[in-house]
Amino acid sequence: MASKPQLSRLATLRPRKLHARATEFLQSQDPDLSESQRMVRESIAKICSDFPDEYWARVDSSHQFPTELYDALAHQGWLGICLPQRYGGSELGISEAAVMMQTISESGAGMTGASSVHMNIFGLEPVAKFGSDEQRERWLPPLIAGRERACFGVTEPNTGLDTLKLQSTARRVGDEYVLSGQKIWISTAQQAHKILILVRTTPLDQVQKPTQGLSLFYTDLQVPQVQITEIAKMGRAAVDTNTLFFDHWKVPICDRVGAEDEGFRIILHGLNAERILIGAEALGLGFAAIRRAALYAQEREVFGRPIGKNQGIQHPLADSWMKLEAARLMIYQAARLYDEGYTGGEYANSGKYLAAEAAFEACERAILAHGGMGYAKEYHVERYLREIFIPRIAPVSREMIMNHIAERVLGLPKSY
Repeated sequence: MASKPQLSRLATLRPRKLHARATEFLQSQDPDLSESQRMVRESIAKICSDFPDEYWARVDSSHQFPTELYDALAHQGWLGICLPQRYGGSELGISEAAVMMQTISESGAGMTGASSVHMNIFGLEPVAKFGSDEQRERWLPPLIAGRERACFGVTEPNTGLDTLKLQSTARRVGDEYVLSGQKIWISTAQQAHKILILVRTTPLDQVQKPTQGLSLFYTDLQVPQVQITEIAKMGRAAVDTNTLFFDHWKVPICDRVGAEDEGFRIILHGLNAERILIGAEALGLGFAAIRRAALYAQEREVFGRPIGKNQGIQHPLADSWMKLEAARLMIYQAARLYDEGYTGGEYANSGKYLAAEAAFEACERAILAHGGMGYAKEYHVERYLREIFIPRIAPVSREMIMNHIAERVLGLPKSY
């Protein structure tokens, strides 16, 4: 057995090779990208290069919101990528926004980095489309400039994906509404100044259709009537997730978006966009995982040869790249259709499903390619795997997506 001085000398002569390099995340493929998409990808990549995997590991460990990335994106005007130019936005499409979110995630930021700005990218689409001129002028500039943060409140503990049966209520009293109820899985509520929230204004038994009777509000969140409690969770610890309990919460009528009882129709406008962006974020994490695995496989030597020479390593990673690329094409097809005004949900839902499944497999394979070191936080791929569960679950489950395709595309009877 070598002595301590000998071990120290050997460590100096033969330093352990570190994990795969974190800066090589911008694929040179993607020949299908438009000029504007490529511009977004290169610009966002440049910003993200200042935030390596070590930064994301640190904020994940400390549960610290990634303010630095948020501020950097705000400073360069990216938080309003889809919002009107007159309010400080770039007025680009979901096609460009998908590239932005994929690139953030692919840099190693994963769902943490993407979730920190996610609401800015798609969340106020209903306000931009259905809000009054006064509301847009009041709400959009501070959000785009990064002076205000927002969150999104739909899901409730007792209804889950059954949105039409929301139990939170808003009762009209003069020039105000009084809100009471609960919301769950509300990301960034600890940080947010505002919330876009959907509640019931007319009881379900008093409307002709289940889609009626819900109203949408964009209003101040940090008020005494709202109790915000963080949920401890498996991954993405830097971006808080919460339950909200509120009672006798007074919201002025001027904070209602669109007509009373028409909130569900309004909020539908943003659902396909959300699925596209979540799918793009999953793609980024999947590409990041196989990039790390491929670089590690080139550097790691066992039995006198790089493990990347072994087809047992090569083939799973190659298979994952092909599956991710196929899902990417579906995601960007859905984004293009969305920007052209198509309102069907089959492509947005399918793209999200395929991207999440392909990325999950890629993250799992990245850990296996690293062997035992894949389980170590130092190599980051374990963080990727913890985070990739998010797009498999949210904002809609795999099973509900398959229900949608079965019913709307294949014409099969409703199963629930």
